[in-house]
Amino acid sequence: MGTALIYLLVIAAVAAAVFGLSALVFGRGEELAPLPPGATPTRLPAGEVHGRDVRELRFQQVLRGYRMDEVDWALGRLADELDRGALERAELVARVRELESSVGAERSAAVNGTTSGARAGEEGEG
Repeated sequence: MGTALIYLLVIAAVAAAVFGLSALVFGRGEELAPLPPGATPTRLPAGEVHGRDVRELRFQQVLRGYRMDEVDWALGRLADELDRGALERAELVARVRELESSVGAERSAAVNGTTSGARAGEEGEG
């Protein structure tokens, strides 16, 4: 009976030492202070977000973190979609500018044609 009591005391002392060491290393379970409103530990540009911004995005890992392969897959997919959208937008803006310039050229040609026709009529009368 005395030996069992000694074993029990040694196990309790070892458990207390392991608990104390883990509390020293990992903290005592305090909560972190909340971030100010609008703040995030993850950085993204304040303006337009591009695919490279999403590809460079990294999250903090914790003991019970996230599955990196799933988050990396999702970020890759988002980056590809952002790049595709930006490319389509650039093509559409170029097309709009092209159409605006052709409409402007047609208008100026129509105005010049009307003015030239009127002048030719005046010269024929005189």
